[in-house]
Amino acid sequence: MTPAGGTDTSVRVDVWLWRARFFRTRALSTAYVRKSGLRLSQAGATRRTDKPGASLAVGDIVTFGKGADILSVEVLDLGTRRGPADEARSLYRPLELPS
Repeated sequence: MTPAGGTDTSVRVDVWLWRARFFRTRALSTAYVRKSGLRLSQAGATRRTDKPGASLAVGDIVTFGKGADILSVEVLDLGTRRGPADEARSLYRPLELPS
């Protein structure tokens, strides 16, 4: 979705996970979301989704399993490409999960 200004206000969740380097390829990211799903918190509402095309925006919180860990991250930027690791880390902020 691109408004008149030319900047994206949302991106597919599978694309963002790939850009943020949580998955090596976009195909792996898409397959993970379809098979395992994840939780999206948007504007205070949390929902579970298994749709790789679910829309993700800055400020949303994504929670998903990665190996034996459960990761919860706040989206800080959508990115425009899959860049180097430092650039990928600038797309999100890790959150502490309640124990």
